[in-house]
Amino acid sequence: LAMYPLFQLGNPQLRIFRPNWFVKLVRPGKVQPPDTVQFRIPMEMTKYDIKNYLEKIYNVPVGAVRTRIQFGSNKKRNHLNQRVKQPDYKVAQSQTFSFPDLFPEKDKKSAEGSVEEMQEKFMEDEKQRQRLDPRRGGVTEWFGL
Repeated sequence: LAMYPLFQLGNPQLRIFRPNWFVKLVRPGKVQPPDTVQFRIPMEMTKYDIKNYLEKIYNVPVGAVRTRIQFGSNKKRNHLNQRVKQPDYKVAQSQTFSFPDLFPEKDKKSAEGSVEEMQEKFMEDEKQRQRLDPRRGGVTEWFGL
C-alpha cells in the first residue's frame, strides 16, 4: 500500500507530488531491438504505472509495457551453510521507447569556441611561465646560485 502525501483543499502551501517509486534502467540479458528498454521496478508498480511514470515525468512516448517477476537466486550459502535467497524483483520492458534528449544542443559551436580559446590562452600562459630568464644565463630557476 503506497502512502500518498496529505492534500487539503485550500491549503496555502504549494505542494509537489513526486512518485514514491524508483525505476532503475538495466541492461537486458539478451540482445533487444534498439527501441526496447528494460527497467527494474518495485513489486507494487503495474504496467500502467510504468507507462504514466515515463510519459508524465520524462515526457517519453511509450508504446507497450510488459512486466514479469524475476525469481531471486538462492545459490549462495552463509557461514552456517544455510541457503541465502536473494529477494524477488519485478522487471518491465518498454517498447517503442526513445531516450529523452537530456542535453539539448543550444549553441554548441559558440561554447566549443570559447573552450578552445580558453585552452589556447592557458597554453600561452604556461609557455610564458616556462621560458628561461635571460639574466640567469640559461640556468633553470630551480637551480639556485
